[in-house]
Amino acid sequence: MTVLKRRFRPTLIATLFAVPLFVGMVALGTWQLFRMEWKDNQIALRHSRASAPAVDFSDRYPGAIADPRAEEFTALRLRGSYRHEAEFYLGARTLDRRIGLFVITPFVLAESPPRILLVNRGWVPRENKDPTTRAEAQIAGQITEEILLRADGWRGYDFVRPTNDVDKNFWFYVDSQAMAQVAGLTGVIAGVYGDARARDVPGGYPLGGQTRIQLVNNHLEYVITWYSLAVILAVIYVIFHLRRDDSTT
Repeated sequence: MTVLKRRFRPTLIATLFAVPLFVGMVALGTWQLFRMEWKDNQIALRHSRASAPAVDFSDRYPGAIADPRAEEFTALRLRGSYRHEAEFYLGARTLDRRIGLFVITPFVLAESPPRILLVNRGWVPRENKDPTTRAEAQIAGQITEEILLRADGWRGYDFVRPTNDVDKNFWFYVDSQAMAQVAGLTGVIAGVYGDARARDVPGGYPLGGQTRIQLVNNHLEYVITWYSLAVILAVIYVIFHLRRDDSTT
């Protein structure tokens, strides 16, 4: 009688190829787990800060902000006035499939000596870039504005960073120091700006409340993908090395 048996007999070349690959897949899946946890915490932090009651900017930050990234999305209340004659335009931004711009305006805080915080007042359609088309919204005098604090600067990779067109006043990202220099502003708070919260504006524009709070979080899919690939590789490795062993009893 012939009994067919299979024994696990790993080969050197296949093992040298499969084991590092398996370890790498498991490591990537584990790293994605940590990334998912970090992303979840970031989303929770953003929502918590953005939904909190605003606190007075001057009271919370009487001096320079040492770590702007650590303070992002803090809800703050500003008291002072806008300098509408020194608008900057951040583009191109779309809203409901319409092309437009963000209007960045210096806000002079009611302090002594006064400091200036750049504020993204919100989105305007391309045809309303000219402030004369939205004159009602160019509110004069002392007002109170609520913002979410943001860190300025480019957020992507340096090799794809676009160049702000200073001559045309067209900016791809907020650069508080460069903007202050262009407009001849003194006392601009460096490294940060504010996103205005949504509120009724005479004439309708700019539309505040444009801060992106939610983050894309696909890490669970990546975790499942990498761990699944590791399992599939392990199964293939074992099946490949189950060799027939014929014996007669």
